[in-house]
Amino acid sequence: MLPDSLSNPDLKVASLISVGQHAKSGRARRASQDARAVELGLKMTGSSSRLIHVGGGDETGLRQYLGMGLPEITLLKADGSADAVPILASYLKEQPADIVLTGIHAEQGEASGMVPYLLAEHLGWPIVPRIADIQKVEEGFAEVLQALPRGQRRLLRVPLPFIATVDNAAPEARQYAFGPARRGLMDDVAVNAPVDEARLEWQENPAKPRPKRLNVVKAKSAADRFKAATAKPQGQGGKVIRDGTDREKAEAIMELLIAEGVVR
Repeated sequence: MLPDSLSNPDLKVASLISVGQHAKSGRARRASQDARAVELGLKMTGSSSRLIHVGGGDETGLRQYLGMGLPEITLLKADGSADAVPILASYLKEQPADIVLTGIHAEQGEASGMVPYLLAEHLGWPIVPRIADIQKVEEGFAEVLQALPRGQRRLLRVPLPFIATVDNAAPEARQYAFGPARRGLMDDVAVNAPVDEARLEWQENPAKPRPKRLNVVKAKSAADRFKAATAKPQGQGGKVIRDGTDREKAEAIMELLIAEGVVR
């Protein structure tokens, strides 16, 4: 639900959004951190906040952002081989914004998290990483609350315009509504899409699953050693084969019997 009165309707806020991916099912959805950025933009300027996406992308995932209460998405059409940074830099020079918000990194694809930094370098703007909130904007400056490790916060005063990446410490995004998501507009904008030369040289292979760590049991008594030797392993993906297992079990049982006084 949008606020009744906008805190600063003249402020120009744009959110860079991407198509996310569900961690379990792999289905397209709105990206969690990008949705938090959109939520922060709604808090500051309401429905006048802009959404910008580079590429094609899954329309279902993008429309979930519209379901948060925004009228349209600016879709800068480009294929997967295009470099998004110069496209965004050129567009923001033509359609300027005071604050550009985005997630820390995407949920699929390259997901390097470098886009906001490279974009800030192209535009010559300051960048504030991992913010939790923007408390106030006045007289050309914004008071930004930056998230630090262990729940700490730092208040910064940043000149406009600037780019900020939104941390998971920011308020969670509201639930999207199906009706507004279907009624929202996808405004296609033709852009000059330069090819990402560096990416053409990459070779992508499926990543191998990382091995699970084995729990190291520090037994202090014969009973603990017996339990560690006979316990069922927690991992279900494989087996650990080790020589002398039966002898270790026998020694643990014997030590336990000696400790209990059964055997001397």
